[in-house]
Amino acid sequence: MSDSLFDVPGDDAAREAAGGPVGASAPLAVRMRPASLDEVVGQQHLLKPNSPLRRLAEGSGAASVILYGPPGTGKTTLASLISHATGRRFEALSALSAGVKEVRAVIEKAREASIRGGQTVLFIDEVHRFSKTQQDALLAAVENRVVLLVAATTENPSFSVVAPLLSRSLILQLQPLTAPDTATVIRRAIDDDRGLGGRVQVTDEAIDLLVQLSAGDARRALTALEVAAETGDVVTVEVIEQSLDKAAVRYDRDGDQHYDVVSAFIKSIRGSDVDAALHYLARMLVAGEDPRFVARRLMILASEDIGMADPTALQTAVAAAQTVQLIGMPEAQLTLAHATVHLATAPKSNAVTTALGAAMGDIRAGKAGLVPAHLRDGHYSGASKLGNAIGYKYSHDDPDGVVAQQYPPDELVGVDYYRPTGRGVEREISTRVEKLRAIIRRRR
Repeated sequence: MSDSLFDVPGDDAAREAAGGPVGASAPLAVRMRPASLDEVVGQQHLLKPNSPLRRLAEGSGAASVILYGPPGTGKTTLASLISHATGRRFEALSALSAGVKEVRAVIEKAREASIRGGQTVLFIDEVHRFSKTQQDALLAAVENRVVLLVAATTENPSFSVVAPLLSRSLILQLQPLTAPDTATVIRRAIDDDRGLGGRVQVTDEAIDLLVQLSAGDARRALTALEVAAETGDVVTVEVIEQSLDKAAVRYDRDGDQHYDVVSAFIKSIRGSDVDAALHYLARMLVAGEDPRFVARRLMILASEDIGMADPTALQTAVAAAQTVQLIGMPEAQLTLAHATVHLATAPKSNAVTTALGAAMGDIRAGKAGLVPAHLRDGHYSGASKLGNAIGYKYSHDDPDGVVAQQYPPDELVGVDYYRPTGRGVEREISTRVEKLRAIIRRRR
């Protein structure tokens, strides 16, 4: 399935995006692409009177824009409408297939057109897939307004688009369609002559299911409708379920959904919500996420959020990662679930994380004094003349294995970095740490 409701994946779509006719054989989502602002569903927060996007789409704006939002929300159609409203030439490139050579060729054509008084809208789909070099190739043309750039991306442009291009463009974030918006798109496609033209009856329950399956992606809804409509004159819930192998999971391994779902997975485990954690794990596995990535995140979490509150959590996470390597999928998904349940239900502590952060913070602040002389290396010739290792007390010589002795530099004597919680194993560790510090620091 294509990344956007208004992509330009083939000849029909490209012609329509540029203002040409679309063949009857084009996908339903392409045939139903809005032909005017009045047909655009959703994104009203961007289309208010006198808003930058509306001014562009009505022909009075001049700034380049980056349209950032999930699939199926109208990024390409807005680019097309901007081109139509301004009367400019429309050039479309996909970052999946275009290189620097193609970018420069389009810019050169735009420059020649500008000499003759023509203006060009350059639409780049999936601009986040452009390399830095490819994006840099656009800068001069955008700054000098040789082209009006309209770029689409499903990823946060702050992380995927070079800063100079960001500074020359408006960043407009599109939102997933609401359930009523998606239902409007579906009903329009059922009735409109460009779509099914009323030839197929679709039950209200079936429309509700299509809305649910789409998760705010209009292209997904229309694609599912088109597949179901091919089976007969009536589309019901049962027809949809038979037509689709499974509900497509809204999860892009290369886009924001990847990071959002993983973030929710980690936060659910940290929050000890085992059910939510299993939901997000299942969501990743069904979508085909690399199980090694999941296993790596579990290992990180075991140290970062559980630590010494349950020292076996890291062992479980490491074992899960090894199992993923040894047996692979689908069997390893049970091991990942095993690890997820263990970590979600384990007592939580970030004391280790906080301790290391505090220690590193002191180092960066310049609190890195001399190593005490008695702790320095005394194994080389001349070390004793420098006072190294003289007076060092060997812990194993003491019956308890702990002796009173200064270990940190002078500037950090008495500083407590590790502060165990009262949760899990750290409840016992807390008592032991206090006793050890009392002995070492001569507070007995």
